[in-house]
Amino acid sequence: MGAKETLINHNIRPSITRLEIMEYLLSVRTHPTVEEIYDYLLPKIPTLSKTTVYNTLKLFSEEGIIKLLTIDGAQVRADGFNDMHGHFLCTGCRKLFDFPLGELAGECLDGFDVKTREVYYTGLCKNCQK
Repeated sequence: MGAKETLINHNIRPSITRLEIMEYLLSVRTHPTVEEIYDYLLPKIPTLSKTTVYNTLKLFSEEGIIKLLTIDGAQVRADGFNDMHGHFLCTGCRKLFDFPLGELAGECLDGFDVKTREVYYTGLCKNCQK
């Protein structure tokens, strides 16, 4: 599903700014920060502000389109993919990596109605270990 369809399906008016932000999030798996999204889109949308980016991400998160991650306690990062996956934050290069999730401790939650799972690790990625 594309950016426009995603927004319409979540009853969000697809303005040019919202479409550009959603398209960007669907095109990368780098978990960009507000700054990174702003820097990428500013040449396309010269009137863009960081506040607009932040407010748009907050709206998308509230509507369940994206996840906002604060794994390192400092930067808010956007994840445009809602498939079941965990995150690994490299404490060396500060990159955030996705990894697939299997069934984690599901038997312990018999009778519970699980809505979300948040799994993350921190450490050094393969490149930073060299």
